[in-house]
Amino acid sequence: MREHVTDLYVRRAKKEGWRSRAAFKLMEIDDRERLIHPGDVVVDLGAAPGGWSQVAAGRAGVAGRVFALDLLEMRGIGGVECIQGDFREDDVLARLEMSLEGRRVDLVLSDMAPNLSGITMIDHARGMHLAELALEFARAHLAPSGAFLVKVFQGNDYARFVAVMRACFHGVTVKKPKASRDRSAELYLLGKNLRA
Repeated sequence: MREHVTDLYVRRAKKEGWRSRAAFKLMEIDDRERLIHPGDVVVDLGAAPGGWSQVAAGRAGVAGRVFALDLLEMRGIGGVECIQGDFREDDVLARLEMSLEGRRVDLVLSDMAPNLSGITMIDHARGMHLAELALEFARAHLAPSGAFLVKVFQGNDYARFVAVMRACFHGVTVKKPKASRDRSAELYLLGKNLRA
């Protein structure tokens, strides 16, 4: 708790009005990679509390569309359409697809993490399962030139998942933003340009 309260990024997030310290992770990656462009369609999977959606909405601008999907209810964010529910369920997907009006997605974001059990092997497997579900969603909805940014955890399934990503995208890079805690096993994989 003390680490959280004294964390530089937590304090900056409160001061600057971001919903979570995670906003700084996406800002750093986007500053380097230029993932979000004005007018883009962005889907943020597992979006609560909304830090990444805030960043995406600000950078996609008024011409952009940002969709935040999460099991949890989320307070509204200007420029973001919040859809509560499991993105794997037909009714949730139908609501999203109706809102997309036939447009493909330019960027799929996933900063999802499982509820931790404290058992490393189980937590790793659950985290990688969420990454696999997000990849499946991205493959079904991305535009050919789109990008996919996903949180993953180092461990037994990591190398296999990287290989799957490389089979799906022409370019795959690993990111560890400064706002990601040093002791954390989290990394971010960025896939660009879907393979046919």
